[in-house]
Amino acid sequence: MKKTFPLHQPGKADARVVDAIKADIRRYVKRERRKPLPADAGIWVVECAVGVDQAGAKPTLLADVGKAVDEVVATGVDSVYVEVVAKPAALPPRPPRETPLP
Repeated sequence: MKKTFPLHQPGKADARVVDAIKADIRRYVKRERRKPLPADAGIWVVECAVGVDQAGAKPTLLADVGKAVDEVVATGVDSVYVEVVAKPAALPPRPPRETPLP
């Protein structure tokens, strides 16, 4: 998802618009994680970027997207750009056990 969300909508409080944006992002991530993985992948890696516009979007961890949206809203702009891209990735190998199983 690469989308610019307006922060002001007639008839809605600005705080509720921001909450709706965050809910839309969470819904998109859940939808992407439900998709079947390719045969050579083990997990979905979600790459995110948030900013005032596409050129100024900064890479952000998925857990910090809500905080990043709040920071952009606090600057007083009229819209926020959010980029959330899910990519398949291989699972890292597990470290060997130090003790054998009983």
